[in-house]
This record gives sequence, structure tokens and C-alpha cells, in this order.
Amino acid sequence: MFLNPWSLALSLCSLVVLLLGAIAGRTAVRVLRFWEPGSDSNRQIRLENEIWLSSTLVAYGLGFQIITLILFVLAADQFCQVIVGAMCATGALLANPFGMPALLIKLVGVFFYGFWILLHQLDIRSEHYPLVRIKYLALLLLLPLLVLDVTLQTLYIAGIKPDIITSCCAVVFGEDIGRTANLMTGYSQQGLLATFIGSIVVLGLLGGGLLQRWRSWLAKLYAAGWLWFFGLALVMITTVVSSYVYAMPFHKCPFCLLKPEYHYFGFALYGTLIAAAFCGTSPAFAGLVRGRKGLSAIVARYQRLALILSLLLLVIFSGLSFYHYLKYLISGGEG
Repeated sequence: MFLNPWSLALSLCSLVVLLLGAIAGRTAVRVLRFWEPGSDSNRQIRLENEIWLSSTLVAYGLGFQIITLILFVLAADQFCQVIVGAMCATGALLANPFGMPALLIKLVGVFFYGFWILLHQLDIRSEHYPLVRIKYLALLLLLPLLVLDVTLQTLYIAGIKPDIITSCCAVVFGEDIGRTANLMTGYSQQGLLATFIGSIVVLGLLGGGLLQRWRSWLAKLYAAGWLWFFGLALVMITTVVSSYVYAMPFHKCPFCLLKPEYHYFGFALYGTLIAAAFCGTSPAFAGLVRGRKGLSAIVARYQRLALILSLLLLVIFSGLSFYHYLKYLISGGEG
């Protein structure tokens, strides 16, 4: 399957990112050992020139790695055409033990890669560059996640065989408790809906409170709320929202939403959710370095902007989530 165009694109992107990560890792070790902001030695000057190029390449590399989440799902949707029993990305990802873990790591990676890019952007906006050591230490800690990301992706692609028989989304996310490999059995739609609406209201109140007055403990609570809401929203999309989009009560799949016959609705839904969750959790993360020299005003501006964006995106995501549901109710049950 490595000769598939999608596999080639994913593998090439990952190899480039790993190469950039390895080069930056060498720079990170040198920074941790020799970085002296007040020095004008030749080594310090060479190191300052080196980190500009290295940091920029890493930021672009991690940005590309974030994009591979989209490529990975699209690739899985293409792989289903050659796998027996698979009708969408669900079946393709379950074709071997590495598909779902690879997707999960990529999803987690979006936040960690994004946090590193945020550290870099905050650092270069201060004339004192107070986060050089921190961001390169973070980079060294991030490299194992990046290697795991690429490894699982490679193992998944290598393990795809056309003669493998897998399950379709109707089996995996269906409501028949007698079936095996069912991921969404036991959820109450009414309970999920009430919890979902309640979580939206709570997040709105917490975000509004932070806009009125910044408090560190409240920002951490807001970030924790977004992590909870992110997981809840993924379950909500699969078990409730999707069936109204498909206009089929027994069709529950988080991946078919990305197909053209549904106007690529899933891209707007998931894109808004991921962006909102990042904007909701990042103010607390940025607050960890707010006390660094020259960063107080810069971080404060970012935190306010991120809070506003998270609330705005929350409203948009809520509207997208309830659009087909409300359309169904208003039309009296007609598609």
C-alpha cells in the first residue's frame, strides 16, 4: 500500500518532519548546554543565527504534521475501496491494530504541536527571547511523540492488505448490542443531549467570566472544561449528530460526514471543534510563561484573543451541531 498516492504523500511529509526534528534536536542540545543571552561570544552569535532557522523550520514542520491528520483520514477513506467489508474510513482504520491508535496519536499531537508553535510565536514577539531554553526543552520532549506518530502511521500503512476482512461503520457504531466491536453501545441520546447543552452553557459562563477578569485558576478550569467537552463532542457527533446529517437513524459514523455526498460537512464540524478546543485550552498553557521577562503584555493579549475566538467558535460549532437536528424537528421528521 506504500505505492498508493495518499500513502506516498503521508510518508514523504512524515520523513521531512522527522528530518527537521532530528536537525532541530541537535540544536536543542546545543541551546540547553551553551545558551547565554548576555554573551557576545562567537559561539553565542552562531547559536542565535542557528535557532532562527531551526525554530522556523520546526514550526513549519509541526504545522505540516498537523495537516497530516486530515491526509490520514482522507487516505483511510481511499483505502476502504480495496478492503473487503470497509465502506468508509471506519472499516479501513480497523483493518489492522494500528489504525485507530495512529488516528488518536495524531489527534493528540495536534494540540501538543500547536502548543509548541504557540511557545515559538510568543518567544519571537519579545525582544528578550525569554523562552528559547523552554521551547527547545519542550521540543526534545515532543520528539518521542513525533516518532510514535510516524511509526504508528507507517505500521498502519504497511499492515493494510486487500484480502483483509473488516467491519463497516454500521457494525462498529451501531446499536445492536449483540454485535461485536461495537464502540457506541449504551449511550442515552437524551442524556448526551442534556449533558452537551449543559457543557456549552458552562463553557460560555466560564469564558465570559475570564473575559471580565483574568484569574489563573479559572483559566485552568476553563481549559479542563474544554478537554471534557472535546471528548463529549466527539461522542455526540457520532451517536446523535451524524444520524440527523445522514437522515438515517441507524447510520452512525464520524467519518462519512467528510464525504462529498454530505457536502463535506464534517470538515466544518471537526475543524471548528478542534480549533475551538485549542483556543480554549491554550490561554491556560500560555499563562504558564506569562511571568517571563517581556511577555506579560504579549501573553495577556493572546489570552484575550484566544478566549474570544474559543467562545465564537463554540457558538459556530453549536450551530453546526444542532442545524440538522433542528431542521428535522421543524420539517416534522422529513429530510
